[in-house]
Amino acid sequence: MRTKAEVLTELQVMLRDLLAAAATGAARGRLARAHGYVDGYMRAILDLDVTTQAELLEIVAAEREKASGPAIRVLDARSEDTAAA
Repeated sequence: MRTKAEVLTELQVMLRDLLAAAATGAARGRLARAHGYVDGYMRAILDLDVTTQAELLEIVAAEREKASGPAIRVLDARSEDTAAA
């Protein structure tokens, strides 16, 4: 039986592959299949009580940040040429 660390490492690899494929403009079919694999893997490890939903969210957020940078960017409020959203 695989350890929790091994399972979560495998998930991280799958997420990296998925995000890299999306960033390089992979075909829709390949992306859909990769999303399905990742979703199914996450569902399985949740159902088997290997991890919690909060832990999965942290892993996904961390991998997305590695691939695309932070989700939000802090703007300097004093700068006149930038608009706050």
